[in-house]
Amino acid sequence: MNLGFGEIMLIIFVALILFGPKKLPELGKAAGRTLREFKNATKGIMDDDDEKPVKKQS
Repeated sequence: MNLGFGEIMLIIFVALILFGPKKLPELGKAAGRTLREFKNATKGIMDDDDEKPVKKQS
């Protein structure tokens, strides 16, 4: 999925029309927080899978 300069500008233009210039920074911050939380959650899941129980020898 390659987006060119024209497509990105069209998306930004439509977003400006729909949400207005005052709402866009708020939406960007919310999207960033959501992605950060998702990344941290998936990292935690991946770390749990990497850890293997160690058997103690007697």
